[in-house]
Amino acid sequence: MSTLPYNDYSSWMRSRMAFKVQKISIDAGFTCPNRDGTIGTGGCIYCNNATFSPSYCRGRKSVAEQIRAGKEFFARKYPEMKYLAYFQSFTNTYAPLPRLKQLYEEALEEEDVVGIVIGTRPDCVSEELLDYLAELNRRTMVIVEYGIESASDATLRRIRRGHDFDCGCRAIEQTHGRGILTGAHFILGLPGEEEAESLRQASVVSELDIDILKLHQLQVIRGTALAKSYGLQPFKLYTVEEYIRLVAEYLRRLKPTMVVERFVSQSPGSLLIAPKWGLKNHEFTDRLVNYMKQNGFYQGQLAATKDATVTRLPG
Repeated sequence: MSTLPYNDYSSWMRSRMAFKVQKISIDAGFTCPNRDGTIGTGGCIYCNNATFSPSYCRGRKSVAEQIRAGKEFFARKYPEMKYLAYFQSFTNTYAPLPRLKQLYEEALEEEDVVGIVIGTRPDCVSEELLDYLAELNRRTMVIVEYGIESASDATLRRIRRGHDFDCGCRAIEQTHGRGILTGAHFILGLPGEEEAESLRQASVVSELDIDILKLHQLQVIRGTALAKSYGLQPFKLYTVEEYIRLVAEYLRRLKPTMVVERFVSQSPGSLLIAPKWGLKNHEFTDRLVNYMKQNGFYQGQLAATKDATVTRLPG
């Protein structure tokens, strides 16, 4: 049982698996409808996929080759590890179903791979795909992770996301309703979103059938539209202390059953413009946990009761 003041991912995973599990990131060669012209061509204003692509993903390697390289990378520390194949780069359901089946099955055929995690957009899943994933889920662990980013339609338009919040809600409902573990990703501190709006979001998120939540701070990354805007007129970004306080208050309003996997993202120094905190992910988490314990805070402390009415953020 976790002694942390929030429902942490590591403890949850240990309760489901009898062995240590590590994600191996995979770049399967997908693109995105927000880049190929289907929705847009510039992508979301903050997005540069190079910030989360490990070195073993680079080049024209097959899925199997990337998994083997990832296993070699991690096995130096943990030779008994098992793995989740993490389809991470771009939109990993954005292809015809036969192609998706081929890629997912290729990953699952690799030794010591005990499941897959599929990162995607809520506007890029179909009933047919979800039916297939539900069948796959009966024989291995399947997690579908949606980039929702904000519960405000105004913000989603501002960041050129290309879908509205209701689209995210529908995808979550359809996925979770099939018994598939459902993750969602939100960015705190997006342009135009103040602290009060982020805290209202926590109550909105708590209404959804999300199993695993990822949060991270807004970062300004080189080569993005956000970086161009920031260069012309710098805008508010959270300090470490401000962000710790915000996340702690967010967690207090979040339903206690939701698993929280991440609070921050750590981008390569060569690409990161701001904010430069100089902290590794685990260092930030340690500081957050200490702050919450010192103040007697815990996840769900201020969460709405079952019968409470929660209003979604205005669009």
